[in-house]
Amino acid sequence: MAHQSLWTDIHKTAFEQSFVDAGGVKTRYIRSGDRSAPPLIFLHGTGGHAEAFLRNLEAHAEHYNTYLIDYLGHGWTEKPDYDYEMPQYCKHLADTMDALGIERAAICGESMGGWIAAWFAIQHPDRVERLILNTMGGATMNPTVMKTVYDKTLAAVENPETHTRPRLEWLMADPSVVTDDLVACRQRIYEQPAMKGAIEHILCLQVEEPRRRNLMTEENMSKIKAPTLVIWTSKDPTASTDVGKMIADWIPGAQFVVMENCGHWPQYEKPEEYNRICLSFLQEGQVKAAA
Repeated sequence: MAHQSLWTDIHKTAFEQSFVDAGGVKTRYIRSGDRSAPPLIFLHGTGGHAEAFLRNLEAHAEHYNTYLIDYLGHGWTEKPDYDYEMPQYCKHLADTMDALGIERAAICGESMGGWIAAWFAIQHPDRVERLILNTMGGATMNPTVMKTVYDKTLAAVENPETHTRPRLEWLMADPSVVTDDLVACRQRIYEQPAMKGAIEHILCLQVEEPRRRNLMTEENMSKIKAPTLVIWTSKDPTASTDVGKMIADWIPGAQFVVMENCGHWPQYEKPEEYNRICLSFLQEGQVKAAA
């Protein structure tokens, strides 16, 4: 396969990378789109970074002021020395939105990013316009999956050169879609000296007791007021489509879509289909708001 750069996915659009002070945490983001357009925020998964959504930035930036955020302790954002649980992640997201001058936004979260987005929508209903939960984490207590995420992520941080690729390939239905450039991007992030200390703070939610106190349930998910789309996949290694349907059923009026032959990163494996699904849902919201 010829070399593929992550940045060719956005070569036709103007974008910027920058940092803001979010409640004292230096926070990195990638932004594209008209600043006067409705804001849209993408949140990556456990141990991830903003580049997880680069294949979606261009399509969404045609319609939205679009942000890909490295949330608390992740990517190139600072890594304070305390455990990162849902209250800390959600405070950081609120602080980031404040620093960016965003009062209210549509939020799309993948894996733990979906967990954060759902928690945030419950705690700050006035700040969430629409919600997309993509292979969302945090609604189950599967010890095998928790151990796999913990072990693979820890191994990748401890030995980036040898264990980053297997960590990324595990996410995909087709491991061959993991490019050298994606691997190198994550390796550089994992090689940061601060990452060694931060990884235990990141992985605390893969441990039974802290996970249980942050768990998403029918009781708390039923409090979500924002129109919601739940996207699942036929080959997600973390949970079956039944789990995705259960999550959608917990949220009043939520829509549910299954993408075939994708793993945990449908936004990366099938970006054109993913973009169509998301934009259809988001723009439906604009049409209804304008009616």
